[in-house]
Amino acid sequence: MSNSVYKPCWRWVACLLLQAIYASQVSAETGSARLDHPAAVGLPGDGIDLGTMGRGNATTLDEGFAASQQKYKLSSPRKLQINLNKAALAENGSGDDVLPAGEQHGLTIADVRARALQNNLSLKVVQFDPAIAESALRAERAKFDNIIYASLRRSRENLPLTSGDIVELKSEDAQLDGQLVKLNKAEQQIDYLDGEAGVAIPLRTGGVVRLSTPFERKLTTGALGTDEYRRATRFSISQPLLRDAGVRVNEASIRIAELDQRAVDAQTRLQSIRVVSLIDKAYWDLYAAWAELEVRRQQYDLAARNLNMVRRMVEEGLVASIEASRAEIGVSDRVEALIVAKTRLQLSQRQLQFLLNDPQYAMEGDALIRPQSEPVLLHYEFDKDRLVESAMQGRLELLELELKLAADINKIEYLQNQTLPLFTLDYSYGALSAGSSSLSRAYDSPFDNRFNEWSVGLRFELPMTNEARRNQLQQAVQQRMQRLATKELQTLTVKREIHDVVDQAEQHWQRIIAARQQVMLASVNYDAELKQFNEGLRNMTEVLEMLSRLGESQVKEIRAIVDYQAALIDIAYTTGTLLGYGQVELGS
Repeated sequence: MSNSVYKPCWRWVACLLLQAIYASQVSAETGSARLDHPAAVGLPGDGIDLGTMGRGNATTLDEGFAASQQKYKLSSPRKLQINLNKAALAENGSGDDVLPAGEQHGLTIADVRARALQNNLSLKVVQFDPAIAESALRAERAKFDNIIYASLRRSRENLPLTSGDIVELKSEDAQLDGQLVKLNKAEQQIDYLDGEAGVAIPLRTGGVVRLSTPFERKLTTGALGTDEYRRATRFSISQPLLRDAGVRVNEASIRIAELDQRAVDAQTRLQSIRVVSLIDKAYWDLYAAWAELEVRRQQYDLAARNLNMVRRMVEEGLVASIEASRAEIGVSDRVEALIVAKTRLQLSQRQLQFLLNDPQYAMEGDALIRPQSEPVLLHYEFDKDRLVESAMQGRLELLELELKLAADINKIEYLQNQTLPLFTLDYSYGALSAGSSSLSRAYDSPFDNRFNEWSVGLRFELPMTNEARRNQLQQAVQQRMQRLATKELQTLTVKREIHDVVDQAEQHWQRIIAARQQVMLASVNYDAELKQFNEGLRNMTEVLEMLSRLGESQVKEIRAIVDYQAALIDIAYTTGTLLGYGQVELGS
């Protein structure tokens, strides 16, 4: 009877096991391929072609300056060529005395970027995040690893004589049939040695298959002592049918970990772009500091030359002595401006050194960074709609939100499954054998099917209110709704940022042209004022006032140029990319 029941059950269980393991392996292979080679959303490139973002060809500064002169009806003054007389400056000294001490190292912006990518501490910190996310993903993928387990236990029972139950005998012998007998437990000692070894195979369908071989030795000492060995070969499978059932549900945590990893990659890339953009701006700020120091030094040298000239004229009786005092005040004012410019240069040096974190350019060292790259002086008629379209595809903040929204969908699907009842099908089968002298005898015929045991069962479990799981699901839904609102806000913010930086870039370009015009006019007026002073028609205060205007116009032009570079960097950043500077064509 047992064999007739066992054989169809064994065939059914074997088919179920093979199907479950095959489905789990196929899902593992396809899932691994899908997770190892994601193809949903790609990370954008790191360069922007500004020429493709405009409505026409870029214009040079000279072309823009000529158009501005024609538009505003401005004249075209000749540019003043100032030749400093070093011999005349020997008496008062030159502005070179206040220049920062140290060896100057010329670096291009590409050199600065390369050093920053190797040494910047902020980038070193965020570079750990992808490795951490990768470890978390691998840990999730390992949730279906097979588990090998084993156990061994030894115990002893020393039992006294105890009164047993009264039983009625049923026998074919008429003398024994119907007789009442009391079964007492004799005094005895029982030693147990039992163990089990097996493997548990988690299935991607949510079930668990176990294959094991338990064994037991029972040694009884006493009047009727025995030494028994028993063993079994067991197979069992437990498969959820509702909650935790299905490949998609059990792989949800892997998909979420994969999306989290890609979101971390986007965050890391965004931080890298942000740091490189800061370094680019620090580079141009240092460029402006050097240029302003040169302007202030030239202002000081011109004021010193004027002082020497006035002193000679006073000695010759050509001008009043008050003019020498006025010229000395002018020199003192330029000294102060030169000191301020030197301090600004030192601060800009230190900021770039901090971002680079390069031992060769340590803040406590004497090496000075001298920018060698020339600023981009091309005017672009930017197409805002094209920039917005590029930003929608390339902004890493939007990509990160998309990845989190995809992770939210997987989380919601998983939590929806968790609200279902736990309904589990359990099946187990064991082939039994025994021996009386040794454990090896018990393993002589492990599959002779003479003795076996099997069971099939169903388990059902459901919380009475199920409020915990329902509220977890509701929380996940609300979190997704919040992210959708955040995405709309972020999209609107990106559009506003693009319109703002394009307008700022246009403003700074016009400032460059206006400052260039001011410099040219101020240089001509300074030359005229100086000539009229020599003719006695102007005093030194008026000459110095025009010299100050010339210096301030030059500083305005420098700052406008640097602000324009910063605006181009911001335009690239708002689209989720970087400005090229020799790595990406900027258009012609």
